[in-house]
Amino acid sequence: MPEWFETDGDVPFMMQVFPIRAEKRAEIPAVTHVDGTGRLQTVTWAGNPRYARLIQAFRDLTGVPIVLNTSFNENEPVVCKPEEAIDCFLRTKMDVLVLGDTFIER
Repeated sequence: MPEWFETDGDVPFMMQVFPIRAEKRAEIPAVTHVDGTGRLQTVTWAGNPRYARLIQAFRDLTGVPIVLNTSFNENEPVVCKPEEAIDCFLRTKMDVLVLGDTFIER
């Protein structure tokens, strides 16, 4: 984390923004706010091994150990149930939906 953000230590909840290192901002434009900050949430292997594996795999493919976590909805309340996720997937242009161990691709 300190390689990408100007902070150190665990940030388990996405409740604060921190400066993104200036030399890294161009590599992660989707998560960089106009003022050069980003909303940070750290993930630990002990706390969420599945999500940590996803981030590791993304890093292995791209060199960037960061994924964008955003709300899952489209002009409606946030998705809370698998049925709502499938409905949102079917009416949008999403490429992939992953529900637990199930991978759905267009």
